[in-house]
Amino acid sequence: MSEHDIENSALQLDLSFPYRFFSPANRSGACLFLLHGSGVDETILLPLARQIAPDTAIVAARGRILQDDGFRWFERITPTRFEQASIRAETAAYAQFAAEAARRHGIDLGRATFLGYSNGANLVSTLMLLHPGLVRQATLLRAMPVLDDPPATDLGQTRVLIVAGAEDQTYGPFAPALVTLLSQRGAEIDARIVASGHEFGDADAAIARQWLAAAASVA
Repeated sequence: MSEHDIENSALQLDLSFPYRFFSPANRSGACLFLLHGSGVDETILLPLARQIAPDTAIVAARGRILQDDGFRWFERITPTRFEQASIRAETAAYAQFAAEAARRHGIDLGRATFLGYSNGANLVSTLMLLHPGLVRQATLLRAMPVLDDPPATDLGQTRVLIVAGAEDQTYGPFAPALVTLLSQRGAEIDARIVASGHEFGDADAAIARQWLAAAASVA
């Protein structure tokens, strides 16, 4: 898979979220659902995905809320407070989208990993909490809890990698609360800290690649 190939794949507009799909010739059977951060679009995580799992199919969707010259997944009140009705509506819409995309492209959601960064990672966490059973494996980069009243969901069958930035002044302080929230609901958590701010980079790719490889080896 080349970055050029997927960035130039057709933007599909006939489901509830615009998205790009790429399936490499030597597709492994697994899939990455990519959820970007605020103010950008679905292409921003493609180089990272290529580093993590080059032989994996990719579903890269675009958030529907406009922000600056890009997009986000739900409305915010401040950088760390979010509109609860927007969270629930957009999470429900994405849950339906993921199921429809899986049917269309022959994806086994049981073998899929939802990789989210920042606002996208926050939406993945709400998917786990509000739509149990959809997400079985998730990688959350620079995430925080966003639901004011999270349900007591059973996440006993869910594996989650949470990677925080040591110098992330905005989201970093909230990472332990997210670990606690998901752990209390039974999720298997691997929590890491990398020497960076809110941005993601090679260290995140290396950790995620090793984590996914370890999961595949015991599957």
